[in-house]
Amino acid sequence: MVTGALVPAPPGPASPRARGTAAVPDVDEALTARVLDGLDGVEAQLREAVRHTDALADAASRHLVEAGGKRVRPMLALLAAHLGDPDDPGVLTAAVAVELVHLASLYHDDVMDDAPLRRGAPSAQAKWGNDVAILTGDLLFARASRLVAELGPLAVRLQAETFERLCLGQMHETVGPRPDEDPVAHHLQVLSDKTGSLIALAGQFGAQFSGAPADVVEVMRLYGERVGVAFQLADDVLDLSRSGEDAVARTGKAAGTDLREGVPTLPVLLARRASAGGDAEAAALVELLDADLSGDEALATAVDALAASPYAATARESAREWAASAVEVLDGLPAGHVRDALAAFARSTTERDR
Repeated sequence: MVTGALVPAPPGPASPRARGTAAVPDVDEALTARVLDGLDGVEAQLREAVRHTDALADAASRHLVEAGGKRVRPMLALLAAHLGDPDDPGVLTAAVAVELVHLASLYHDDVMDDAPLRRGAPSAQAKWGNDVAILTGDLLFARASRLVAELGPLAVRLQAETFERLCLGQMHETVGPRPDEDPVAHHLQVLSDKTGSLIALAGQFGAQFSGAPADVVEVMRLYGERVGVAFQLADDVLDLSRSGEDAVARTGKAAGTDLREGVPTLPVLLARRASAGGDAEAAALVELLDADLSGDEALATAVDALAASPYAATARESAREWAASAVEVLDGLPAGHVRDALAAFARSTTERDR
């Protein structure tokens, strides 16, 4: 295994709507149509859920909903629901609630990152300021909690546990690893908490509120966690391949944004580990990464050097291994179109361009 000595290994065992939602793995025409219809329902309920009588709260809350997005989490919830009764009304409520939590976290992320753009549009904090952006995120968390309360005490507890992990993941990313903590292991835990936990909840909710058996619900939880880590590890590498105005328009980020802002990514952490171990080429690369990257030419040089390094290749392979581990978990599901679609989605997370 390429990453065996460098990266902690993962645990062992379509076509999108025009608005930009996640591609539904197209393994069965009828299943794809049902999930896409469900996403239409999610979109309608999302817009209803963020409505406010107060004009400012209404505009700020609708801002990211109307900016679009992949809707990965509700798509996964809807797909998982086909392991039980996908028509149970709790499924749609759960899918909307999970997406509201995700959207709320983006408002807070943009404040912490001082991000000028989100999904190619001005971020809420750039448009209304930090205070309004933070409070809007809080409003969306409140709306998500109201929906989850309709699903019962277990759903409330699961959402609270997930929210706790989201906060801890952000906190640990902000303060960085302890002196006695391996930075790579720390990074993987941050990804698991910040992204994996909510994707896991989406899969868990979809199966649970469709009435699927408890063992199926647990499979979806494990699957979502691993897919989330794979998704974010792929993002670490994507930061080195975004270029040009088209990429900025699609992703809201130019190549090397994470590098310039000092955001830890797996390729950088692997380079630093090798440098600390005495690798001269890694040391030269780290020196380049630690230089002043405020200029476009310096940043482009650093991006190209890191992208061409073995550390980017190792990070890419690690993402694929996490996706493969998610597929392995699916052996606990009945064979059929749903399992095939989930496997296709896991693999697609590491082969995307945004």
